[in-house]
Amino acid sequence: MFKWKKHGLIFSPNNTHKWMYSHAQCPFTIDFGEFIRVYFSTREDYSAGMSRSYGGFVDLDKNNFKNVIRVSDEPLMNFGGIGEFDEFGSMPNSIVKNNNEYYLYYCGWSRNVSTPYSWEIGFATSHDAKRFQKVGKGPIIGPTINEPYLHACPIVYKFADNDWHMFYLSGIKWIPYTDKMESQYVLMHATSKDGINWIRNGKAIIPTKVEDESQTSAAIIFLEGNYHMFFCYRYGTDFRKAPDRGYRIGYAHSTDLVNWTRDDKQAGIDISESGWDSEMIAYPHIAKINEKYFMFYCGNNFGRDGFGCAELEL
Repeated sequence: MFKWKKHGLIFSPNNTHKWMYSHAQCPFTIDFGEFIRVYFSTREDYSAGMSRSYGGFVDLDKNNFKNVIRVSDEPLMNFGGIGEFDEFGSMPNSIVKNNNEYYLYYCGWSRNVSTPYSWEIGFATSHDAKRFQKVGKGPIIGPTINEPYLHACPIVYKFADNDWHMFYLSGIKWIPYTDKMESQYVLMHATSKDGINWIRNGKAIIPTKVEDESQTSAAIIFLEGNYHMFFCYRYGTDFRKAPDRGYRIGYAHSTDLVNWTRDDKQAGIDISESGWDSEMIAYPHIAKINEKYFMFYCGNNFGRDGFGCAELEL
């Protein structure tokens, strides 16, 4: 069983910029030697109506994560044009350095009529890891015959086999509930030889366990001959207002990245008794920093107050 020691809330936007009014959602890191850069998704002020989502970052002291070195002063990238899949927002989810370029995988937002939104997976590149330019007007992962709905939260890894592996959420249905539509999505797996062209298996990789369960954010580490995945899951409805139905951290293990055995009891982390992560714990990302493993994650209200971290006790 894993055990994580929480270090509390690390960073909160606090209306840093107009485009960074709230949320530091889906944190993920890159180690730049003297500091770590944590990328996240942030949002405009909701009071003005329907807000949009942007990507930003914060640089942290590797020896003291609460010591903020700098905060990005502009979004990672521009929105897509009229009618494009990312016209109303982009949520960064993972970056892989490939030779002298940084590959960004992100979720693009568009707005619908019968359902409130659509998500598809986009691809962008950069030479400085600060500003990214998307490659083409369309997504690299979008609807197919077997995956007709949402696609988001692409977490991309290059492991020892030199293949690229993407773990992402794929929508399986819309649920009419009270006065709105809720989405259900599960984790899927795709592989690539170049990080651009992807082969999908089109099947859910983690069995569900709660009613209309949704899953996202696969954080994977390799230890003692096994791949260990930490992800988040929630109920399909009432997850916004009922704390016992909100996001929790699940766990699964595998020897081949394809076949996974779920055992949430081994996750070793849960909501706190009070405070910023007392109702929800979501969007895990695990990084090895100074020879220790840290899980960066969000708390209540999908990361509205920012992100925190916990240290793996080995």
